[in-house]
Parts: sequence; structure tokens; C-alpha cells
Amino acid sequence: MATSVARAEQSSLNGIIYEPQTKKLTDLPTELLEHILCFPVLKHVDVCNVSCCCKRLQDVCHGRGKVWEHQYKIRWPRLQRFYRQNESCDWLREYITRHRVGIQIRRTVESISKRFFTEVPCVGQVLGDSFAEIESLGMPEHFSEDELLFILNSEKRKSLTLKYYAKKILYFLRQQNILRSLKTFLEKPAEQQSALEGAVLVDQYCNPLADITLESISEQIDDMAEKAKKMLRMNNPSHPSLRVTNSDCVIEDFELQRQVLWALNAVLYEQLQYKGNECDYYNPLNSYIHQVLLRRTGIPISLSVLYLTLARKLGVQLEPVNFPNHFLLRWCQRPRGSEDIYDFVYIDAFGKGKQLKAKECEYLIGHQVTADYYSAISTTEVLLRMVGNLLNIGKRGEGNEKSYQLLRDSLDLYLTINPDNVQYLLLQARLYFHLGIWPEKVLDILQHIQALDPSQHGAVGYLVQHTLEHIQHKKHPVTPEVKRRNAPEHLEVQYSVGLIMKHKRSGYNCVIYGWDPKCTMSQEWITTMRVHQLSSGANQPFYNVLVQDGTCRYAAQGMPHIHQQGAHWFYAVKDLPMKA
Repeated sequence: MATSVARAEQSSLNGIIYEPQTKKLTDLPTELLEHILCFPVLKHVDVCNVSCCCKRLQDVCHGRGKVWEHQYKIRWPRLQRFYRQNESCDWLREYITRHRVGIQIRRTVESISKRFFTEVPCVGQVLGDSFAEIESLGMPEHFSEDELLFILNSEKRKSLTLKYYAKKILYFLRQQNILRSLKTFLEKPAEQQSALEGAVLVDQYCNPLADITLESISEQIDDMAEKAKKMLRMNNPSHPSLRVTNSDCVIEDFELQRQVLWALNAVLYEQLQYKGNECDYYNPLNSYIHQVLLRRTGIPISLSVLYLTLARKLGVQLEPVNFPNHFLLRWCQRPRGSEDIYDFVYIDAFGKGKQLKAKECEYLIGHQVTADYYSAISTTEVLLRMVGNLLNIGKRGEGNEKSYQLLRDSLDLYLTINPDNVQYLLLQARLYFHLGIWPEKVLDILQHIQALDPSQHGAVGYLVQHTLEHIQHKKHPVTPEVKRRNAPEHLEVQYSVGLIMKHKRSGYNCVIYGWDPKCTMSQEWITTMRVHQLSSGANQPFYNVLVQDGTCRYAAQGMPHIHQQGAHWFYAVKDLPMKA
């Protein structure tokens, strides 16, 4: 400061006036300008305005620069994993594309509710149309998913309807992508198909909103394999498994293989405490590989896939055996190529890796079986067995939302793997008809069944007739009559449109959107659905209800059982399938 004053005084004495030099923003180095324009307070609109000021700032804010990269990654942090570090990219173009996709996705999701209630199609049709709209954008799928997740994670309580349909679309979108991955997997040569990868695809399809990846599952299994190697190193420091780097390496010596299986059992069942879930055997979580790793319990087939994968990582080749009611692995004790069932030791992964002789396996199920059941099976057959278990669990369900969803998912998977199974094709058609969804797809399935097995014409003809009636009703809906609850013929109707209901047996929530003073379905429908077994039969009010899973049902009034919970009235209604 003193120097400046002295210089000013000296300048005055010399009769010269010095003005202090001023620097403009544009005179700053590019790195400093980029640093300033990456301040968190600045939004994309600010960057756009700055870049319009002059050529210098426009150059600093070029599309491949740090400024737009910062804007992109700050606004959509979940998308960073799709780009390599220090990757050269036109961030401005990516920003514009992602922004436009977001607008389109939001418009599509917002339109679902309006279309569902004005056009009265089935929810499956609405979601299918919406998915087609998203596909037609021709944009990267991860952009669409990111916007749907953004809607789901928003904090606005007013957007509950938007979140509901965003979740449905995301569920649908991911499942379609997983099915495509499964078809690609099935096209691989048999020797390139991994049981673990197949199990992960099944898991992903049944849990599309969960964060499940083959990489994360493999990392956990790799950690377990390292623990087994550590155990091996303590007993045999020169064991060849310690040098195995991939699953293609095979140890031929039987004693060395025995040491591997000993170490594997010690780590898996003693150190990590894995066990078969005998107490809750039919829980579908036992079939999902990520849940098996999380809960350290499962059923024979899921634990066998884990055991098989670990053994191969350590150089021991085991084979899956489709033993009835209890999935097993087999370990060959003779040179390769033998098919004599007595040349194998059978491993029960559900029973803590217990090793059994051929005839000892029969004690697991309580009866004798032929030699065919001791044969090794392919990865595709392993997946069919795994999905078949889920199918049976879905069929055992109580008709609630979760069991219906599990049945739908497992049927989709099974028929993707084995598309010509008439039994399950007919079950899928009946399920869709029962839920009142995908009538056009029902007709396609029935046509396929008829081509595969003409003897099914009775069941096929019945479903075709009623599905066509349903489609015709959609095309030419009857003008609804005005109903007044105070009319003499409607005095028995106790509940009005808009009330929230709770199913007494299945526990799902629903809302009334229509009612009839008596059952208006055909006599054939009444007989098929055993309406006569109700206390008042068909001679009582029936309600049209929209269930929380998006399906519609036609429910009898039944016995009054009302209680208040919070701000809503709940009423237990007798469940019957959708009015077709």
C-alpha cells in the first residue's frame, strides 16, 4: 500500500497520471475459467448464458470440455458408471439427449393414468404401449431407466401416482431387457453356459428393481474361493489350486480334488455357516442367488449352483444331477467318460456337502429310482429345474399379489427356455385370462397350443370364445347406466365408489370403481367361479374393484366386516376374478 501511494505521489510530481490496470474475466487462464464455471451454484442455464457472451467464453464452454462434463455428472450422478475415466465425450450432446429423454419419459408416465381410466384397457396393454413408446425414442436405455429412477426417488408426496406408474414401467422395461439377455445366453454353446450366470438372470428377472449384477455376485464368490485357498495353503502349500486363475484349469489327481472339497466344506459350512433352509423351504428367496449369499441359506439347487461354481474356481469339475425332490452334484472317481452311476460320489450341498454313494441317495427321498436320475444334466436343464421350483411356489400361493407376480414371472422364464411346453402355455393363457390382461397375447398363446397339441381344442375353444368376448367388449363398450344407491332396488348395496377396501383372505388393498345390485355375469361364469358356494350366491351386490397390483376384480359383498384404520375404511370382500 505504501509503495502504491509513493508511486502515485511521484507520478503527480512528474505531471503524469497512472491509472491502475484492470483485468477482464476473459483474460483469465482457461483452467481458472473452467474452475469458476464449475461452481455448484451454477446451473446449465447459467452456463448457456455465459457461453453466449463472447467467443472466448463460448470456447471455454465447448461441448467436450470440463464445464459441460461437470454439469452432466452433477445432474445425473447415476450415469457416471457408463463412462470410462477421462473418456473423451461430447458432454453437451449427452446432456441435451438425456434432458430430452427425461421430458419424453415423464410425459409417457403422466399419460398412463389418463389412458387407463378413459380408454379402460387392461393395465398390461397400457404398460405395453408405454414401453413401445419408450423404445420408439431410439435413445440409450440407461437414460430411460435413470429418469424413471429419478421419478421414484423424488421427495414430492404429491407425485405418488406418477411414482406408481414409473415403478410399473421400470419393472416392465428391465424384465424385457433381461429376457433378451436370457435368450442370448441360451444361444451360447452348452460348454460356454455358466450355471451361475443363468441363476443370476433368473434372480434379476424375478427381482428387476433390485441391484443385482453378475459382477457383484462373482466378486462375493471369488472372496469365498480365496478363503478356501487360504484353508488349502495351511494344509498343502504346494497345492495346484493355489495357482488356478480361471475355471478352465482342471486338477486331475483325485487326492488333490478331495483336499479341495474338504477345504470348500470347511469354509462354506463351518466358517461361513451356510445351511439348507429346512424351516422355510418354500420361500422363493431360497431360489434367488443374491439372497442365498445374503442370508447364507437356500434349497438344494441354489446351494448346488454355489458349490459347483466354487469347486470349478478351485479346479474341480462337478456335474449337476437332476435327482428327484433333492438336487445333487456328482464327482467322478474314474477316468473321464464313465457313465456307471457307481463310479461317482454324489454331493449333497443342502446337507453340508455330505458325500454319498449311489444307493445312499435314495434315502434322501425314501424310494428307489432308475439309473437315469443319476445322469448329469445341462445348464439349460438346471435353469428349468430352478424356474420350475418357483412355478410350484407360485401355484401354492394364496392368490395374492405376490404369488400372482411370481407365477407370471416364472412362467415367462420357463416358456423362454422351453417355449413349446403345452402344459405351461395353457397355464399362462388361463392366468392372463383370469387376471384380465393381455387378451391379444392370450389368443396368440392359444393358437400356438392348438398347433402343438390339437387334442387341447376343448380348453382352447373355451378360452378363445371368452377372450374374443372380452376384446369385443373393449371395442364396443356398453354405455354405463346411471345407478343411484338410494333407489329401492339398490338398498342392499352398502359401499360406494371410491372406498378403499382390504381383502380379508389375501390382504391386498383395492378401491371400488363400480357395483351391481346382483351378479351380472353369465351363468357359465357363475358356475365356473363357484359363486353358488357364497352365503348369498349371485343374489347379492357385486363390486368392480381396482387392486393395488393394477388388476381388476369382480367381488361379492359377502359378510359385513368393517373396521376403521387411519383415514380410510377397510372392508373384507370375497375375491373373484375380474369381470370378463
